[in-house]
Amino acid sequence: MNNSSTYSRIIAGTMTWGNWGKQLSTNEMVSLMEHCLDSEITTFDHADIYGDYTNEAQFGKAFLKSSISRESIQMISKCGIQFNAKERANRVKHYDYNKDYIIKSVERSLKLLQTEYFDMLLLHRPSPLMNPVEIAEAIHQLKKQGKIKQFGVSNFTPSQVQLIEKGIPVEANQIEYSLSSNEVMNDGTLDDCITHNRVAMSWSPLGDYFKIESEATKRIKKVLVELGKKYDATEDQLLLAWILKHPSKIHPVVGTATPNRLKLAVEAEQIEMDLQDWFILLEANEGKEVA
Repeated sequence: MNNSSTYSRIIAGTMTWGNWGKQLSTNEMVSLMEHCLDSEITTFDHADIYGDYTNEAQFGKAFLKSSISRESIQMISKCGIQFNAKERANRVKHYDYNKDYIIKSVERSLKLLQTEYFDMLLLHRPSPLMNPVEIAEAIHQLKKQGKIKQFGVSNFTPSQVQLIEKGIPVEANQIEYSLSSNEVMNDGTLDDCITHNRVAMSWSPLGDYFKIESEATKRIKKVLVELGKKYDATEDQLLLAWILKHPSKIHPVVGTATPNRLKLAVEAEQIEMDLQDWFILLEANEGKEVA
C-alpha cells in the first residue's frame, strides 16, 4: 500500500470555490490553482456533489485553460451521495454504491475535470446498504482501466473500513478532525490509519473555532494568544499545527479560497508544537485536564 508522500501535506479543498462559496470565475480559479502550486500545494480535493454537482465542471474548465500539467498535481474526488438538485431529480437524499453507479459517477467526474484519471477516489459517506463485493468489482474495473490510481473512503469508522476490505484494500480515510472535533483520536479511526498505513486526511481542520463562540472557544482563544507570541504564528496556523503533530501524518484539507490563508496553511507545516503546548490546547477544548 502506498504511503501519503504522493500528496502534498496541505490539500486544497475546492468545495467553496464555486456555487457553495466564492463563486470564482474561470480566470480566478486558474489564478488560485497557480497560487496553490506556487505555495507547494499540489493536491486538490473534489466531490461530485460540490456546488450542487457543478464544481467539477467549473474547475475542469479552469484547469483546461491553465498551463498546469496533469502530472504536476494530484486530483482526489468522491462519489456516493445523492440529493435533489437541478442536476439530479432525486426524491430523497441517499447513498448509491452499486457497481454501475460508481463507474458512471467516476466517468462523469473525469470528463468534467478534464482528466483521464484520479489519483484517489473516495466513497463519500458510508451507507447501511454497502455491498463490499459489488464495490470491489467497480473499483477493480476502474483501476484496471487506469481511471483511478488509489481507492479510499471518507467518514468511515474502522469497522466500516473493515467491511469494505472484505472486497478490496482501503488506502485512505478522509475524516473530520480538528481540535474541537477530535473524536477520531479516541474511537480507533486514526489508530486504524496508522496500523494499516492508510492516508489520513482531515476535512474542516480548523473545527468550529471561527464559526461559533462558546466557552470552549473562549478558553482556546486565550491559549492561542499566548502561543501566537511564542511561535510567531496565527490562530489558523496553530490549529493546523495541533493536528499536524498527530503521528497519523494527517493531511489537512484546507477549504479556504483566500490565497494568503492557503500560504499560511503551508507555513504551519514548519511549526514544531511543544508536547505540553499540545496538551494545553486539548485541555482548553475539553475544559478539563486529561485523565
